[in-house]
Amino acid sequence: NWLKAAAPYDPTISLLDRRWELSKDSKLGTFHLKGYKPSYVLPVFITGNINDIPSSPNPENQLSTQQDISKVEGKFQLSLKTKAVEGVIGDYGDLWLGYTQSSRWQVFSPSESRPFRETNYEPEASLMFATNYNLFGLNGRLLGLSLNHQSNGRSLPFSRSWNRAILNVGFERDNFALMLRPWYRIPEQDATKDDNADIENYVGRGDLQAFYKYKDQEFSLMLRHSLKGGDDNHGAMQFDWAFPINKNLRGYMQIFDGYGESLIDYNHKATYVGFGVSLLNWY
Repeated sequence: NWLKAAAPYDPTISLLDRRWELSKDSKLGTFHLKGYKPSYVLPVFITGNINDIPSSPNPENQLSTQQDISKVEGKFQLSLKTKAVEGVIGDYGDLWLGYTQSSRWQVFSPSESRPFRETNYEPEASLMFATNYNLFGLNGRLLGLSLNHQSNGRSLPFSRSWNRAILNVGFERDNFALMLRPWYRIPEQDATKDDNADIENYVGRGDLQAFYKYKDQEFSLMLRHSLKGGDDNHGAMQFDWAFPINKNLRGYMQIFDGYGESLIDYNHKATYVGFGVSLLNWY
């Protein structure tokens, strides 16, 4: 039965089990708060290509004046999830609720009162099922569907938002985990009010997330693409590295290259490098 995880699975060894409580022995019940995506603080987040005139195809989202933005800022992210329902369909399927918030803070711009340049809010509901099959030497352990909203909570002309239905397919082997996430953008009810009608051609129509744990170090790589060619051929990559500094403190490094580091920059290409500390990791 491919919808039933093979036993026994040690949740201290299985990465996806540890993350999503897939096997019977790893179930913790409902409303236990857990980490979702990595949580971190990056006091230094540097780019060589600032987006001082954000743009969008919607005329209401056009800027006429250039912003005074520093190439060096701070970034932090907080991401949590909890299981709301265990056993949605008999013994199968758990409903998870997640929330991620990330901010870019112009902390090195005292003349501009150190403003928060961009904050993205991302609530999500996910129905996750344990699976059990082998594919290309990997164990297929997870199948799920997520409803995701992401916005920056700002007024025109800076407003950006979109809604997605995301398919989650998870694989693992030893200390390696792989998540494939194609998605469908849910259209706006009024297309004339769409803040970012072409966002899929930049941020993409899906991503691939790879994770590897080596001793006390954790490495992750995210790749995403528009799945189109020509003028719509865009994408991004992000590499994250969490490493021990001492017993109770972990360092964090992040490298991003491509489009859509944040929603306001969804159609802006840039490379970012950040350094800081890790609060909660993927697994």
